[in-house]
Amino acid sequence: MTSRGSAYITDTSSFLPNAPVGNDDIEQVLGMIGGKPSRARRIVLRNNGIRTRHYAIDPASGEFTHSNAQLTAEAIRGLDLAELDILACGTSCPDQLMPGHAVMVHAELGIPPCEVVSTAGICAAGIVALKYAYMAVLSGQVRKALASGSERASGGLLARHYQPESEHRVSELEENPEIAFEKDFLRWMLSDGAGAFMVQDRPRANGLSLRIDWIDIQSQAGSMPVCMYAGGDKENDGSFKGWQEYAISQWGERSIFAVKQDVRLLNEAIVLQTFGKPLAKARAERGLTAEDIDWFLPHMSSEYFRQPLANFMAEAGFALPQEKWFTNLKTKGNTGSASIFIMLDELFHSNRLNTGDTLLCFVPESGRFTGSLMHLTAVDHAG
Repeated sequence: MTSRGSAYITDTSSFLPNAPVGNDDIEQVLGMIGGKPSRARRIVLRNNGIRTRHYAIDPASGEFTHSNAQLTAEAIRGLDLAELDILACGTSCPDQLMPGHAVMVHAELGIPPCEVVSTAGICAAGIVALKYAYMAVLSGQVRKALASGSERASGGLLARHYQPESEHRVSELEENPEIAFEKDFLRWMLSDGAGAFMVQDRPRANGLSLRIDWIDIQSQAGSMPVCMYAGGDKENDGSFKGWQEYAISQWGERSIFAVKQDVRLLNEAIVLQTFGKPLAKARAERGLTAEDIDWFLPHMSSEYFRQPLANFMAEAGFALPQEKWFTNLKTKGNTGSASIFIMLDELFHSNRLNTGDTLLCFVPESGRFTGSLMHLTAVDHAG
């Protein structure tokens, strides 16, 4: 056991499967529901600002090219895995209900025995895995831990998963297009990818490392309803029922396993609940100030939220100029729990960071509204 000290991200890696897919080619890969082009596609794409994304699907055959575990393993192989103590893997859509995602990744890697941890959730699953790795190193219990975030969202976005509902409720959909929008919305928002961070008890010997100063994760589920979900459904009274409470025949009729989102609730609550409240806590308890931040890395599901987020920050006295913001949503897409890993990997290897730079990373989750803030400082080999 080492003595308690600091924890550092000493290296980063990411993996995006296959060639980028442009906006006009999405339905060629995912398929068209009921054989008809989506009515929501152009509206959503116009607002989300995403131009290209990646899918673990062969566009010619329609077959999957990677499982979620394989995507994760591809990202992790870019790092030095010698003497690894912990493998912590977060995802919102594992390949199976059980066993856990991390043990499947461990099997794909074929590395020696180590502690493995699977974290669940939605977009926060990856940063929860990172916090586990960070705390293990910070406490002195281990010297080297790896954390990952990954998604193969495309598996749930295929048209074939929506077909039964399209046939079952076609007349209702025609009369109430917003019903289709609630479920169709995320087909144009989500994509596949994986990223990984190596966390160690000392900086790398050469070049920059990122000292993890703190990670705060705050759930508002005690006061907020379900907003984004899969494997269950909302009832008319607002209650939520899991998939086991429905008959098998209802799984298809109600698209029980499709990813859904209450878009109205999302727009009303996402900024305050996932950023405003954690920010207030960090300012009060950690003395966080905007003046001390050099880089702001927000995981945004859509460019649509950039201005509302900037407006909120300005009104809260925490304005950060856009030149301090760094995202790659337009080119990499919304990869859920992998997004912060893929984003930070690009910045880390861009030669744009300097010793002493401070980074504030923001990871929201709309499942039942969880907000995560992480503060990092770029340090040289001397720490």
